[in-house]
Amino acid sequence: MLVQNPNFDIKPELLSTMLSRAKMISRARTLVPPLTPHHKPRLWFCTQPNTDRDTAILARFQQKDWLTPKQATTLCNSLNHPSSAVTLLHLYTARKDFNPTEPFCTSLITKLAHANLLDPIHTLLHQTLKRRSFSDDFFFTLIKLYAHVARRIDKAVETLLSMPDFQCWPSRRTFNFVLNVLVANRLYDVAGEVYEAAPRLAVEVDACCMNILIKGLCQQGELSAAVKVFDEFPKSGLEPNVRTFSTLMHGLCEKGMVEEAFEWLEKMEKCGVCPDVVVFNVLIGGLKKKGRGEEGKEVLDMMVRKGFYPNVGSYQQVLYGLLDAKRFIEALEVVEGMVSRGFVPSFVSFKQLVVGLCRHRRTEEVDWALRQMVRQGFVPRMGMWRHIVNCAVSKPRNYESTCVSLDEILEGCNHLT
Repeated sequence: MLVQNPNFDIKPELLSTMLSRAKMISRARTLVPPLTPHHKPRLWFCTQPNTDRDTAILARFQQKDWLTPKQATTLCNSLNHPSSAVTLLHLYTARKDFNPTEPFCTSLITKLAHANLLDPIHTLLHQTLKRRSFSDDFFFTLIKLYAHVARRIDKAVETLLSMPDFQCWPSRRTFNFVLNVLVANRLYDVAGEVYEAAPRLAVEVDACCMNILIKGLCQQGELSAAVKVFDEFPKSGLEPNVRTFSTLMHGLCEKGMVEEAFEWLEKMEKCGVCPDVVVFNVLIGGLKKKGRGEEGKEVLDMMVRKGFYPNVGSYQQVLYGLLDAKRFIEALEVVEGMVSRGFVPSFVSFKQLVVGLCRHRRTEEVDWALRQMVRQGFVPRMGMWRHIVNCAVSKPRNYESTCVSLDEILEGCNHLT
């Protein structure tokens, strides 16, 4: 039961302020749009938010004591439910100490984007931030949120093109990010428009930008246009790098033009650009795609001769190519090379190798492959054992020694299981 204190009197102006703020909070809550079937809630929307903590944070903004920008940023970061950021924004803008610094705005737009509340971000940008000067880092964060969190690439492009209106010019990093997002989503026409806007945005294109264009043209199958972009490098005072060549070579291999890709490898070395493992993997993959996977071992040997260290992808692609060509002894050599370097062949490649060796009655090689398979943690299945037994009993003179080996492996499998 509350006891009224006759000496305690609420001033009319204080009561009016409290009522106006209560109405403002109520209006702010109505701005949160309902979720539609097209915008499914995220996982943390399905859990009960810690409303007590958010309520206490929002109540802090209703108090009259002064809030520093750092304190406001800390409170914003502490919100549990991203949609509470809308209420916080309205409460903060009504205060006399409202000071939307860049750290605060970065925290706020992050919360709003994760709640898929884009309208308040638009309001913040066009009603508040136009009177302030924010850095490229802020807009880069906003563009990333639009592209990756909100899945609104159109907003990302719009933000990039409107940055000069905020007295901020995009860096190459921000410009290339948007360009790469457009190419990755196959929005090639829009990517072309953004590229043409580079002079208006005061962005000086670099090798990374040109590589993104080459990547998009190769994905479209416009290889001749991609080569023309490559020819623009010296005209623009730029030098192609290893990614430029690997992108072109990948586009050629996707079209089945493996010989032309090898010609670009020679051109690459003449230009003084050192290839890397990615370049050789592109060539190996191109050979396999053309049905010439067994030739990938020559590329693998070339890598070793040139002093490069093949990765697990290099070995695995060559291994699959040799298995498809039924060159099991050479495939066994590749497996030996993988194991000696600490790489683990896939279960499928082990299975194809063992079955292929069994069909060629190579019992000793089958024994070695099985032992390696078990050491790598793979357990042969019943279908493989049928091939192994058939291989073992086909040569009576080797039957005894092979059976002993199989018993040892079976015992090892029992320990694994």
